[in-house]
Amino acid sequence: MSGTKRADAARRWPLSRIVGVAVLALLLFSVAAVTVGAFAVLNLSHARGRVVNVLDPAAIQVEQLDNSLLNQETGVRGYALSGQLSFLAPYDTGVTEEKAAIASLRGALGQLPTATRGDLASVTAQAHYWRAHYAEAAIALVKRTGKPTVGGNVIAGKGYFDALRTKVAKLQSDISSARNHALATLSRSSSVLDAVFIAVAIGLALIVVLLALGLRATAIRPLHRLAAQVRRVADGDFEHEVTVPGPREVTHLAADVNTMRERILQELSATQEANAILQAHATELQRSNSELEQFAYVASHDLQEPLRKVASFTQLLQRRYAGKLDARADQYIEFAVDGAKRMQALINDLLAYSRVGRSEREPALVSSDTALTQARANLAEQIEETGATIETGHLPLVLAELPLLIAVFQNLLSNALKFSGGKPPRIVVTVRRDEPFWLFSFSDNGIGIEPEYAERIFVIFQRLNERSAYAGTGIGLSMTRKIIEYFGGRIWLDTTFNGGTRFYFTLPMPQETITPELADPLGTPDNQNAPALLPPPDPAAELEHRQDEETDDRLR
Repeated sequence: MSGTKRADAARRWPLSRIVGVAVLALLLFSVAAVTVGAFAVLNLSHARGRVVNVLDPAAIQVEQLDNSLLNQETGVRGYALSGQLSFLAPYDTGVTEEKAAIASLRGALGQLPTATRGDLASVTAQAHYWRAHYAEAAIALVKRTGKPTVGGNVIAGKGYFDALRTKVAKLQSDISSARNHALATLSRSSSVLDAVFIAVAIGLALIVVLLALGLRATAIRPLHRLAAQVRRVADGDFEHEVTVPGPREVTHLAADVNTMRERILQELSATQEANAILQAHATELQRSNSELEQFAYVASHDLQEPLRKVASFTQLLQRRYAGKLDARADQYIEFAVDGAKRMQALINDLLAYSRVGRSEREPALVSSDTALTQARANLAEQIEETGATIETGHLPLVLAELPLLIAVFQNLLSNALKFSGGKPPRIVVTVRRDEPFWLFSFSDNGIGIEPEYAERIFVIFQRLNERSAYAGTGIGLSMTRKIIEYFGGRIWLDTTFNGGTRFYFTLPMPQETITPELADPLGTPDNQNAPALLPPPDPAAELEHRQDEETDDRLR
């Protein structure tokens, strides 16, 4: 990314700030909405409380006050007209109720309209005046004379009481007017609260929509564009430069993708150069392999023929002139014969080693029992000469090539017979499951191998003993390892084994070989379904013959 693009990216808001601003806006709106709604609810609650807890009880008390005064007037008038004391009961009850109503109204005067205080005082004074100038006088007169009273006192009392009713009506009018005003306030508060809730809902919806559109435009859409361009690069268009305007993180990510793209281009260029070099090496290797095949053909045909002649004629010289020349001549002839034989063995071993793994045939199911039996047949003479005993159980089917597997067993048997240390060899071959492989164990009671040579013995032509003591070219174990690794297994020396030598090697275990008959690999052999035994072949000769045919076909 250029310096200008980096500066432009640095001025852009990061995604965290965009989201933070959106959340802050939503939070501020929520706080404002809650505050306005709380005030509206508070006003509505105050208006409702004034109506329910103050004005309605005050109106009821005024109504009770009016009723108590009517009861007093009714009782006084009935007693004055009849002279019976039973008519005074409403009067006494009304006085008590009047006192209770006035006491209740006085307790609420602080929450009632200002005019209510004067109206209540006027009603109280007029009620006292009416009782003092009419009700109590009329009662006392009837009690004193024992006779009903009619006339001017009744008329005067009615005037006093009408004035009292007028003052009570004025008190009722004031409280009723205050109540109507409070009801109107309550209605307005309810309407305001409804309007606030509707406004909050609409505002919240608008805020959410605006925030969603803003986040989509500033964050989500740039991410989609970045993803599309990254997919384009991932699909192989490494020349495409990723440029996406958006939050700082998106632009930085685009810059990182561009850096990665440039690195990929560099690596791709280096890989193409390496591939070109590798292709050149492959071509050279193919040419070299072709030359090696030519050499193998020459070694197996042209070189073998003169070597056979050298060996044959030196042997003829040895038979014809043995004892006729001096001792040094006999020794020279012996050296020539031995060298020719060893040269033949060496060439045959090298050819067999080079041909391992070059067969175009696929490994198939072969019987390990068959391979071991044929290897024993190939070495029957040595086994009889050394008095060797070979102990083995039932061996399983494996994925391999029969000639090569025979060579494995033959090399291991040959080593055990050769390095027996002068005593009758005892060779034990076992196998057990080590899924997904069969684990073979091949042990003997020979001279053994020191642990420090555990790897050296598998190197081609490496010998641990003098050639004069033990014959051979030193290629047997290296060829064994190459064959086993070609089959997909491995071989190693058991360095913990005492009293001889023990090799372990693994061969792949095909699924079709896992049968109840093989549940105990060391159990009683069951060869009813095993392949028929073949005549004991010479593995090196068969390999040489097969390679000769393949080489002849290629040369044609």
